[in-house]
Amino acid sequence: MTTTTTAATLAPASAGTGRKPRYRGIFPVVPTIFTESGDLDLPGQKRAVDFMIDSGVDGLCILANFSEQFSLSDDERETLTRTLLQHVAGRVPVIVTTTHYGTRVCAARSRRAQDQGAAMVMIMPPYHGATIRVSEEQVAGFFQQVSDALDIPIMIQDAPVSGTPLPAALLARMARDIEQVSYFKIETPGAASKLRDLIALGGAAVEGPWDGEEAITLLPDLDAGATGSMTGGGFADGIRPIIQAHREGRADEAYRLYERWLPLINYENRQGGILTAKALMKAGGIIACDAPRHPFPAMRPEVRQGLLDVARRLDPLVLRWGR
Repeated sequence: MTTTTTAATLAPASAGTGRKPRYRGIFPVVPTIFTESGDLDLPGQKRAVDFMIDSGVDGLCILANFSEQFSLSDDERETLTRTLLQHVAGRVPVIVTTTHYGTRVCAARSRRAQDQGAAMVMIMPPYHGATIRVSEEQVAGFFQQVSDALDIPIMIQDAPVSGTPLPAALLARMARDIEQVSYFKIETPGAASKLRDLIALGGAAVEGPWDGEEAITLLPDLDAGATGSMTGGGFADGIRPIIQAHREGRADEAYRLYERWLPLINYENRQGGILTAKALMKAGGIIACDAPRHPFPAMRPEVRQGLLDVARRLDPLVLRWGR
């Protein structure tokens, strides 16, 4: 399967690993757009993606937790994967989240995503609920079997929501031993330290050490060697210049830019959460409805007002693109 790689995502060798990453930069999560009745809003979904591409992303990620993937049926997942990959049409690389507890199901999801044009798949370790976990050897076996079904990279998502410990040594071992395991989204507490450990232990096998958590720890993570960041989808035009300045050694400029955008980053990470990008997109006329799917609670009016007050001071593209 041949995947599309744009010039914007081709990178020189990473200072952290010495390996040339196929993908780097900012790959925000695409929110799932619903109608007021809770159905998929595919026209609105396409407008959201068009805006995100115009905002300067290096790539996109669909069906992540910030996409409310946990509220989607299997059929809806397939509809969104097919619709969005066709609509993006190679303009930027797309990562498809294919997380599932079952190894066979995850492998099949991942293979379908690859066959439809995904550049990469992102997968959490197998877990269910608050207590069902598997051993490190079972985790490694899970990713080995998924890798065997694929010809595209796997990004392991290391996030607290799974409750599954993924020590840096285990991640590095999987990077060395499992062909397609080469990207890692680290969003656990102390992410910068874990990124340093992962890079030191995994060496060239760690092609893409990335961070997440809406860029709330972006500067320390970049200092630690992160080459990519998976953020929220509302204001890549503000975050991408931070990553670019840091990559080019303009540390003071990166700090100044981060300081400027930090109030909005903080609002997404600590206040608005999953619904932030949709609230901004609705305010900017990109989508008609920013509601989550029941039973996820709607954003409180006070939070929305605070979010928009902060955003208007920064004038991000999201508030102007749809007007």
